[in-house]
Amino acid sequence: MFYHAKELQFNARVSKPDPRFARLLLEQFGGGNGELKAAMQYFTQAFGFKHTHPDKYDLLMDIATEEFSHLEIVGATIQMLLKGVSGELKDIADGEEITSLLDEKSKKETYIHEALTNPQFFVLSGGGPTVTDSNGHPWSGSFVNANGDLTVDLRSNMGAESRAKIVYEYLMQFTDDAYVKETLRFLMTREVAHFQMFEAALSTITPNFPPGILESDPRHSNTYFNLSKGMEATGPWNKGISPELREEWQVIEDPLKHVIETNGLTERMAEGTERTEKTVADNNKKLAKERSSEIKAAIPEGECQWSEYPEKTRAIKKTKKEKPETV
Repeated sequence: MFYHAKELQFNARVSKPDPRFARLLLEQFGGGNGELKAAMQYFTQAFGFKHTHPDKYDLLMDIATEEFSHLEIVGATIQMLLKGVSGELKDIADGEEITSLLDEKSKKETYIHEALTNPQFFVLSGGGPTVTDSNGHPWSGSFVNANGDLTVDLRSNMGAESRAKIVYEYLMQFTDDAYVKETLRFLMTREVAHFQMFEAALSTITPNFPPGILESDPRHSNTYFNLSKGMEATGPWNKGISPELREEWQVIEDPLKHVIETNGLTERMAEGTERTEKTVADNNKKLAKERSSEIKAAIPEGECQWSEYPEKTRAIKKTKKEKPETV
């Protein structure tokens, strides 16, 4: 059950109308990295973990709900940045702030041109936000990533928070309004906070690498194919020990020759690793059984009920206590 408090989480303000920036800000309203995408992604992901990971279910629902509040902040800011557009469509009344921008024909034409950089503001929404990105492309459910494995979903969410953060960072370069910048900085900061929350949640799942259940093939998990000519770049991605599996990187300097000699890699032997096909198979069976048991044990048998309504249960117990005994 959602409960809407009419006050915004953050006191969004603008100093003056700015239709051009309103259009840019739509990217965080209905764009692929925006607040609606984040809210729907975490909201959708949460369902699958209600019983198996109730603590992560709570985390995802809390952050999803906060993302809806951020969507409200973005929408409110867009609306304030479009102050006067709706009135201009109906009638220009004396005393409106918009008249100061329209006191000359050239200014009026400039203002209308700026608003028309996103024609939806005029021809569809009448001066309000639309569920689109900055170019008018409608929001899509295809933006949502929910794969049913918590280690995968949490990594997707860390990526989503990273992309949203950098978009706010870019947006701050296109406005001189101190109030708007203050709002954007708050929203950007919450992306950083959420990233850390998802990262911390991921660290509580053991094992969490590789994502999912099945281990990787030890013949190919530590090979680096040198597929470009020119500067030979080296780093921890192709030299030394791999960060997660702790295997020694094997650089294939002549990929074509190597592929031919190993019959398309099918006859390649594992090198630089202690993992074998047997240990991989044993670990796969062990983790699959463990995760399967967790799910089966968490899902109640027989009739299912999503919520327990503890307040109702306590009220019933209290009523029974207060009821006088009959003689």
